[in-house]
Amino acid sequence: MDRGYVVFNSEECKGCGLCVESCPPKVLHLSPGLNRYGYHPAQYDGHGCTGCGICYFACPEPGGISVFRLPRASKAA
Repeated sequence: MDRGYVVFNSEECKGCGLCVESCPPKVLHLSPGLNRYGYHPAQYDGHGCTGCGICYFACPEPGGISVFRLPRASKAA
């Protein structure tokens, strides 16, 4: 079950791969396509994010990554 998700600003990403290497569940990768500056921006696989935010802190580009945590589902009795 996903506990979060990641949104990238592909135009801010310089394709350094620090977020990809730092991601514990390994759900990030570099895109095969290029952004308008000629870099391969990072992408989220779409599932498996824990919402830990390590990728956010690893990214040297301000505004390159946003990490969102999903609210926990309440357990019905």
